[in-house]
Amino acid sequence: MFGYVKTDMPNLYVKDTILYKAMYCGLCKGIGKCCGSKGRLVLNYDLTFLSVLLHNLSGLDVKIEKQRCIIHHIVKRPVAIPDDLTKKIGALNVILAYHKLNDDVLDDKKGRIKRSFFNSSYKKAKKFQPNLDKIVKERYSQLIEYEKTHGDSIDASADPFGCMMQDVVRELLGDKVTEQVIELAYYLGKWIYLIDALDDFDKDKKKGSFNVFVNLYKDVLDKQTLVCDKESELIYVFGTIIDRIDGLSRDLKYNFNHDLTDNILRRGIKIQTKQIMENKKCKNTTKF
Repeated sequence: MFGYVKTDMPNLYVKDTILYKAMYCGLCKGIGKCCGSKGRLVLNYDLTFLSVLLHNLSGLDVKIEKQRCIIHHIVKRPVAIPDDLTKKIGALNVILAYHKLNDDVLDDKKGRIKRSFFNSSYKKAKKFQPNLDKIVKERYSQLIEYEKTHGDSIDASADPFGCMMQDVVRELLGDKVTEQVIELAYYLGKWIYLIDALDDFDKDKKKGSFNVFVNLYKDVLDKQTLVCDKESELIYVFGTIIDRIDGLSRDLKYNFNHDLTDNILRRGIKIQTKQIMENKKCKNTTKF
């Protein structure tokens, strides 16, 4: 369910490419500091973006230094030195990954070994940020309860994840939170949940795991057919969310240059949606 919030790399300025990679490496270092090295294996793009966005909205400038790491141990790379916010987001990264693994175990009855591997990192993250763990746990419980109903409502299925994103952003920003960023977090959370469901359509249908699109379109055999036959409906669902994210991103009160966040919010998620909906046998699959 994670890793979809990415940049439109071909249209990213060089300065922002350097910043993005530095923030990615900085978050990795932050996870290591608060959760241990195992937790760094679940680092993803979604939380890197969250770090970029919340640092900007909080007015927290980052200090970038060239450092080595376990993977890049010969040539130094630019790294955003982890601050308190970075470490909190790093803990959130581990908490989200652990609860996702736990959800997979409940769905497929598999993945217990992988979950146990990250158990020590999760315990450290939970101890460091108990409020974030409580938020994620409660919202995942709501999601699991809805999935038990085998419902087919797109809005209802995506709502717990959207609310989860709202809650964690409110917790991380504190008194610097605004209504615009809270609403943005909600729609971004819904998009992540739904794009993951679309991406996993074939896998979930085969395994019998919960998937709102599988439940809604019971007679559709695979994602290729879904994208071809239900094109207009999918475009409406994702287009509505993307348009709202685009509009809300323009109303945010940034403290620094926001070319990087604009690239992700106004271009990156749109391109990710296109790529996941893309089907070689369907011409003009999307009209975003």
